Amino acid sequence: MSSTSSPINLADHEDSSAIELALGGLLVDAPAGLADRTLVAVGLADAYAPIETVIGRIWVAFNGLGVDALESANSPEAFEERIRAIRGRPAHRLGQLPPRLSAAIQRRLHGDRRVAIPLDLRGHSSFEQDVWMKALEIPRGEVRPYGWIAAEIGRPKAVRAVGTALGHNPVPLIVPCHRVVRTDGTIGQYSLGGPANKRTLLASEGLDPEAMEALARAGIRYIGSDTTRIYCLPTCHNAKRISQAHRVWFRSAEDGARAGYRACLSCRPAIAA
Repeated sequence: MSSTSSPINLADHEDSSAIELALGGLLVDAPAGLADRTLVAVGLADAYAPIETVIGRIWVAFNGLGVDALESANSPEAFEERIRAIRGRPAHRLGQLPPRLSAAIQRRLHGDRRVAIPLDLRGHSSFEQDVWMKALEIPRGEVRPYGWIAAEIGRPKAVRAVGTALGHNPVPLIVPCHRVVRTDGTIGQYSLGGPANKRTLLASEGLDPEAMEALARAGIRYIGSDTTRIYCLPTCHNAKRISQAHRVWFRSAEDGARAGYRACLSCRPAIAA
């Protein structure tokens, strides 16, 4: 049995080698940092930079999916290590936040709840995210009790769980958990530096933490107006407009209802009861 084969064409082989050499000459090194930026863009790594706030320097981590951490730290290296430990991915330091993100965060800190700041909340439960999104609705310069959030998200008995979720909030300041207080009206704890920082933040928004707690100690939970016959949570913007001569104090929503007062539609105080 015989077999045949096509003869090797040396010219074709030489052309192929020439093409390979030409393509090889097109190779260039990737720009410095391209791999890191690509991983950040797809959410497999974070970039981070500091911002200055009324409670000091805070480190902000973000990626292409959104902001995923705001924390205080003794050093950038400590923050990087924490991101790696919690998120399981590397973090790369920048000199400053991208201008658009920085401007959006500053607007949020100054009370603009409508500014869009994408958040990367992967790994967190739907309940936690419901709690954080509800906290976003609390206006600057006002507070709500844990029970208010629990009722608003349809989980009125989950007051303790709401407190736990707020304690695990990965993006405080952006999600203003400092505006949530204990059911008895006292300030409570704060994950970003403790109660002292919480008081500083509330004071920077025009509130008087000492006066708030004085009301709480006196058992006052609601303030009504004897002209409108409406009662509010003490820090509601409507309550702040009631003059001293027309203020009525209530220890409970039931007391307000028995006196013939209606609940404010803005702060929805009855739901917190």
